[in-house]
Amino acid sequence: MVDTSDSAVDGPTGDPRFDGDGWGDSLDDATVEAVGAVTEALETVEVARGHLYAFHQLTGSADFKLEKAVELLRKAGHQDVAERLTRELLGRNVLPGRWTFQVIEDYEDTYYTPFREHEREVRALTGGMPHVHEAGLKRRRRSAGVPGHEATPGEPVE
Repeated sequence: MVDTSDSAVDGPTGDPRFDGDGWGDSLDDATVEAVGAVTEALETVEVARGHLYAFHQLTGSADFKLEKAVELLRKAGHQDVAERLTRELLGRNVLPGRWTFQVIEDYEDTYYTPFREHEREVRALTGGMPHVHEAGLKRRRRSAGVPGHEATPGEPVE
């Protein structure tokens, strides 16, 4: 069973994972671990999505920098080179028929959104609460009553 007791927390914290009201007594460790693993996988997808946005912004920045370089080539009298870069590289697709914003849209529609929806459904096994495993770790590892170890931001420190 998941350890949801915490005698050091006086009164409601506003977060049932820390109130010690027994909300999680029916949760078994295997379920909490499994749900946590799905959530951890989603967190990895979130990181991948962030990298995709970085790819989008960096590629866009490179295109604008290339445009500036083309202007400099023209000013330096290299019209043919500037024209070839403009025609063949400036504004080029990163994948067939797609700029980076389209890659992001396809990723979100095809993979990211369904993954988030499935994680939310799986989380129903823990009453819909996120990070139940981590909350249990916090309950066990924190030093109740010590500044910097509050269960929630509103918990008073003795």
